[in-house]
Amino acid sequence: MMVALTAVTGMVEAISVLALGPVFTAVQTGNTLFLAFAVGGAQGLSVAACLASLVGFVLGAVLGARFESHEDLVGHRWLVMALYAEAVLLAVAGLVAWGVVRAGEPPTGRHYVVIALVAFAMGMRNVTTMRASVPDVPTTVVTRSMTALLGGSPLGLDTRIPAGARNTLRRIAAVLAMFVGGLLGSWLIHEAVEPPVLLMGTAAFMLVVAFLYSFTPRPGASDRR
Repeated sequence: MMVALTAVTGMVEAISVLALGPVFTAVQTGNTLFLAFAVGGAQGLSVAACLASLVGFVLGAVLGARFESHEDLVGHRWLVMALYAEAVLLAVAGLVAWGVVRAGEPPTGRHYVVIALVAFAMGMRNVTTMRASVPDVPTTVVTRSMTALLGGSPLGLDTRIPAGARNTLRRIAAVLAMFVGGLLGSWLIHEAVEPPVLLMGTAAFMLVVAFLYSFTPRPGASDRR
């Protein structure tokens, strides 16, 4: 499931960078740098778009943490509910963008609303993956996965990084999933598939992931994912 979510991030960032911005909505490291470059006068970057992403992400992280904590306390499977909520947010972003947002167009007010909504979903996603705490698969970045892959390999031989085939495969899967998601998203945009359609498709995929995960065995009372 976490690998599938990583692929979703690749798709979302392809839409964000190539059609909405350029702006990052999940990888706020990149968005912070874009904001700095834009303030510094770099051409082709928008301060407003970067700020919309940052504000949306902050709200998503704060409200997502409260929502997931509440679902956990009342005994619901908070991870399933978080996935459904993310899917709804991406679907709403697609609806808001419908008929207006197209790749290569100058940003409008509706572009910024869509950016904020997608970033909201990604802020919530970051809280979700932090709470889930699956080693080496944070779903929104692959730097840590790649570093663990190299550091724990026979080349790195770092004794503090868990080795073994299972860990290696998980790290490779995370890196490949991000690449495949980004590749698919960029290819579809290149083929003139409208960004709203891609957002709605991503939301539908998230619903499928959440639905399938809801059938997995329920963890113990101390971890109600």
